[in-house]
Amino acid sequence: MRKYVLALDQGTTSSRAIVFDDKCRAVASSQQEFDQVFPQTGWVEHDAEAIWSSQLATAKEAIRRAGLETSDISAIGITNQRETSVVWDRRTGKPIHNAIVWQDRRTAEQTDALKAPATAKLIRERTGLLPDPYFSASKVGWLLDHVDGARDAARAGHLAFGTMDAWLVYRLTDGAVHCTDVSNASRTMLFDIHKGTWDDDLLALFDIPNSMLPEIVDSSGVVGMASKDVLGADVPIAGLAGDQQAALFGQQCLDPGMAKNTYGTGCFMLIQTGAQPVQSRSNLLTTVAWRLGDQPMQYALEGSVFIGGAAVQWLRDGLEIIHSAPEVNDLAQSVNDSGGVIVVPAFVGLGAPHWDPGARGAVLGITRGTTKAHIARATLEGIAFQVADVLEAMEKDMGCPLAELRVDGGAAVSDLLMQMQADILGIDVVRPKVTETTALGAACLAGLAVGLWGDSCASPVPWALDRSFSPVMGEGDRREKRACWLRAIERIRSES
Repeated sequence: MRKYVLALDQGTTSSRAIVFDDKCRAVASSQQEFDQVFPQTGWVEHDAEAIWSSQLATAKEAIRRAGLETSDISAIGITNQRETSVVWDRRTGKPIHNAIVWQDRRTAEQTDALKAPATAKLIRERTGLLPDPYFSASKVGWLLDHVDGARDAARAGHLAFGTMDAWLVYRLTDGAVHCTDVSNASRTMLFDIHKGTWDDDLLALFDIPNSMLPEIVDSSGVVGMASKDVLGADVPIAGLAGDQQAALFGQQCLDPGMAKNTYGTGCFMLIQTGAQPVQSRSNLLTTVAWRLGDQPMQYALEGSVFIGGAAVQWLRDGLEIIHSAPEVNDLAQSVNDSGGVIVVPAFVGLGAPHWDPGARGAVLGITRGTTKAHIARATLEGIAFQVADVLEAMEKDMGCPLAELRVDGGAAVSDLLMQMQADILGIDVVRPKVTETTALGAACLAGLAVGLWGDSCASPVPWALDRSFSPVMGEGDRREKRACWLRAIERIRSES
């Protein structure tokens, strides 16, 4: 039996591939960045062909670095940046336009029109989401309206839509399979999370033909074979999940009440709520966590922060006060505090729980004594404060405080940021030994489908602690800092 799983982790700024063995140990990996396209202010696009070529290259390279042949891989698991939307022509297999990225705000005016009470209620009840340009539906509508001939081609059944999981499956299977899993479908604003089907009323609202949509499948299960002509051997594609749901699974948050936060380009906190969706009263999203075979669909509450690690990239690429992302830690630690500076990194609007697409970032509290070190420290604090806003809303919806927060993602390796997070939250922040839980979750889902783990629900190894960060900040200081942060939020809101 082949005892290796290939996880494809298609992210917002790079494509990665990691080979895991049958003990869920990472054997080898490969990563490639790709260009970010900014046609106008607030617009963000990706070249879907560049994503495909980078993902295929990393898959082959990871297998080579592991000293394996493609025929040694038992299954492929795919996890992906969610909401990012690509439309392609079935006749050619080519995209009709660049993919529109989840961060893109070009459809803000259109989605504002959907906030009328009746329409917002329909969207909320069917999808668990709020009307916002973040989600896929308005992006697809924009492509159909602005690419010459797109609507006529769509009505004739020639166009296909997908999030990045569907695009990769389509290319890996050489065009034989067009599908998406329930977790990715739940992020389109076209999916009824209760029935588990595409919703005709929402398709009509956005004027999207049903013929464009992928088949909806389980998060764990063989959906097709990666073609020998593409990858070098026929390999089952057996796991699909949006990146945050994959991380929730990889963190083994399998029971209701368990929560994780991923620090990537953005920050995404999910809490598992079990087989019943929880309707948020605090502007969080109700989303599908996963569906495994005959088991009931599992749900989660989610709070999305649009700019997390991207704020550090801004320090590097925009302000040029650091040369590499890890340098932010030494620079921030060179001062004892932020000197009264507050950085609100709302570069593409505010996500949960504020949901203000018109808000813009700000640096507040600058004095003659402000240095780049203060700005660096305030930027890290800005990430942690945004996460605190989400956790507070999540605790209100769940009706009880969280005992701990599991963390992962690239920025979770920063001890300084994790200690800041614990101090601002007032609860323990726990980091696992494996912080690449997104790829791990995809691998676990795929291995589960082909029997690599036997009867295990998640993986053959238990979740293992790397380090726990306990709060040391006093409650009075915590309340004062949170109050200053919330005042800063009010100052940068678009309706202020």
